[in-house]
Amino acid sequence: MRLAVMALMLGLATPQLAAAEEIGAVDTVFKWLGPNHKIVVEAFDDPKVAGVTCYLSRAKTGGIKGGLGLAEDRAEASIACRQVGPIRFSEKLEDGEVVFKERTSLVFKTMQVVRFFDEVRNTLVYLVYSDRIIEGSPQNAVTAIPILPWSTTP
Repeated sequence: MRLAVMALMLGLATPQLAAAEEIGAVDTVFKWLGPNHKIVVEAFDDPKVAGVTCYLSRAKTGGIKGGLGLAEDRAEASIACRQVGPIRFSEKLEDGEVVFKERTSLVFKTMQVVRFFDEVRNTLVYLVYSDRIIEGSPQNAVTAIPILPWSTTP
């Protein structure tokens, strides 16, 4: 019972993160055993900003280790976020807030997307990067969305 209560409390304390939907994938290296190495394209909606969808492409390691979830994926990723409807904020935004996070190794490495709001230019900026507990990677990608009125008429 105590364990269930603690798990519920931890779940409530965890920030709301977007869940990714796989849009497609292409194989990059054939593997005799296990899945092939591939590039995966995923989409996720910003959990605090209605009207914004981000598309993330990243490498996914195959082979036996990849198939078992034991491989470490590469740090490279690309991101493109777009306005897909009227932009509305569900709550106050914090600069550098994590909006998407995915484990890219068994324990120590994650890929995350953080959001910034450039108030001067009225633009949302999204940054994707990979980090480790001890040492992250400087490889990153950035995309920006100017907040514009959304017209419903053609």
